[in-house]
Amino acid sequence: MTTSPTLTFHDGHTIPQLGYGVWQVEDDVAEKVVGLALDAGYRHIDTAAVYGNEAGVGRALKNNDVAREDVFVTTKLWNSEQGYDSTLKAFDASMAKLGIDTLDMYLIHWAMPREKTYVDTWKAFVELQKQGRVTSIGVSNFPEEQLEHLISETGVVPVMHQIELSPYLTQERLREVDAKHDILTQAWSPLGSGKGLLDDATLAKIAQKHGATPAQVVLAWHLAIGNVVIPKSVTPERIVENYGALDVTLDDEDVAAISGLDRGERTGPDPAEFHHKG
Repeated sequence: MTTSPTLTFHDGHTIPQLGYGVWQVEDDVAEKVVGLALDAGYRHIDTAAVYGNEAGVGRALKNNDVAREDVFVTTKLWNSEQGYDSTLKAFDASMAKLGIDTLDMYLIHWAMPREKTYVDTWKAFVELQKQGRVTSIGVSNFPEEQLEHLISETGVVPVMHQIELSPYLTQERLREVDAKHDILTQAWSPLGSGKGLLDDATLAKIAQKHGATPAQVVLAWHLAIGNVVIPKSVTPERIVENYGALDVTLDDEDVAAISGLDRGERTGPDPAEFHHKG
């Protein structure tokens, strides 16, 4: 079985570059598919409080033969719980559902720029890390302005920034900002959320060249440009297929061709405008 390469955070800890995401997966289904993902070789699972499946992920971790210390687990704080004290309580709730003692990665799910609560929230994250309850801390869906403000206000740089990123939304500017601060970029919706990306003729041509699927080629592109990437599927065959991207090696021409597909096309909300708390 191929093992995912790992990338090193600026705090010295590491993360498997290819992970498995469970957005829009019901709790009982999450237990099953996370188990399948672990069996397929994934050692990095990404969930969030708002997904409503932390308990299912926790059951999968408990019931699988893979040792807990061998699996990197991420969850995220939901918008309605931002603020110092509420963050600490929300973390306790997430950990109870996951049924684990220490979390590998905690992320602020959205910046919510208008609310201006993300700095106090981040201070709670720093406290949780000091207590040893979470190993590494990062952010998700932060516009450049809010990311810079967070760092300047607290002096604590996130180790990772999870953003929507695919060949149709390459996020070159934000990746440059992350790199400037030695922050790893993680891609959510890496395959374009079923909105036509995988039917792209350029991807089909490159996939044929490598005897791979378009999805594998897209994931191989993410890996080649240094993203941490978390494809989601509940189909057993696709879970295995996506992991097979580790065996696809693109050349520089392939990578450039895929990067050239950028349309600035989002499938999810604009982080500068998203303030939903429901």
